[in-house]
Amino acid sequence: MAESVKRSIRVGNCSGFYGDRLSAMREMLEGGPLDVLTGDYLAELTMLILGKDTMRDPSLGYAKTFLAQAADCLALALEKGVRLVSNAGGLNPAGLAQALDALGTGARIAYVDGDDVRGHLEDFPDALTANAYLGGFGIARALAAGADVVVTGRVTDAAVVMGPAIWWHDWDRGDHDRLAGAVVAGHVIECGTQATGGNFAGLFDAIDAGLVEDPAQPFGFPIAEIAADGSTVITKHAGTGGLVTVDTLTAQLFYEIQGSTYLNPDVTTDLTSISLRQLARDRVEISGTRGSEPPARLKVAVNRLGGWRNQVEFVLTGLDIERKAELLRAQVEAALPDLQRSWSTWRAPAPDSPTEEGAAVLQRLTVWSSDEAAVGRAFTGPAIELVLASYAGFHVTAPPGKASAYGVYTPTYVDRELVHHTVHLPDGTTEVIA
Repeated sequence: MAESVKRSIRVGNCSGFYGDRLSAMREMLEGGPLDVLTGDYLAELTMLILGKDTMRDPSLGYAKTFLAQAADCLALALEKGVRLVSNAGGLNPAGLAQALDALGTGARIAYVDGDDVRGHLEDFPDALTANAYLGGFGIARALAAGADVVVTGRVTDAAVVMGPAIWWHDWDRGDHDRLAGAVVAGHVIECGTQATGGNFAGLFDAIDAGLVEDPAQPFGFPIAEIAADGSTVITKHAGTGGLVTVDTLTAQLFYEIQGSTYLNPDVTTDLTSISLRQLARDRVEISGTRGSEPPARLKVAVNRLGGWRNQVEFVLTGLDIERKAELLRAQVEAALPDLQRSWSTWRAPAPDSPTEEGAAVLQRLTVWSSDEAAVGRAFTGPAIELVLASYAGFHVTAPPGKASAYGVYTPTYVDRELVHHTVHLPDGTTEVIA
């Protein structure tokens, strides 16, 4: 970007998790001006889900909803000159980049990888996924090379916002305060509508105060206007639902942090230095953020297959529910003495319920084992065989399902020099980010 461009970069968000509102990309592109539209699709659980996808089909491993959104909206983004940046590449950013290119829009696609560190973790030889959290400089390099779309693997949630700010303002690694400001901006908007009233404990007070015009209207996704000094104004498109206040942003700032220092691959952010100020309705300024050298090691999210599990949900209704529950548990445990299991807790229904559902209690039994067969038919058979031989009214909420693999998440760390943060540019060349 030319040095003459000094205005704030306007970065929107259209996804806070894998499964967020599918229409959000179009809403954001049509709702008002943007320079970059980002999406966060990854979480520790998501990496496990994508890992299980690759067990079925090695060509998968990316967030398929982003591809569906791009199929609908990429031409519109190109028309409006809005760059798309997303971590939807998951375990297979190259595969997602190839799928995006196959849409035939002529968009210049770049992708970032190098986060897979399974070969460097001696303590986790059986890891299904092991991904180091990368920063934003690979994204910035791709944008500087003219990419219309940048998809990544496991970068930090804030990195998809930091990268565009680094590119736009031409920051370098020594601009710690500016980088820290971008970390805060990214942290605020990466969970989408959590910044605009979603999951906000003070929502009803805000509605009562008239700060939300129509509570039933879908909450608008957030926008960060990031200035050259690293300060930011958080807002949303006019006419969208929800609200942007000091309180909603403060709540989001406290989300997923463990102390006053917030570590990122590109900078260490001092969260005690932040100042927030309400400028106008749905416009909050964040300023004063201080940063320092980043940590020497990078965090890694490791997912392993822990075994297999299954469950059955029994329905108890009518009289003597407590005794029915005791009989059910005794019968099932006698039939399945060797399985690891957990019974859900329950509470008695309200008396004289007008509906059967209101009078019912759900008793869920979950079992798990390293042996898939042990929690398959060998589990569901004895449980369902009780249907005519147990308490009055015995039934279940759904037919027994097949055993499913479950994962175990473990965080760890890796030396920075073992991670090769790599960007694949639209012209086919590849660069390793120092």
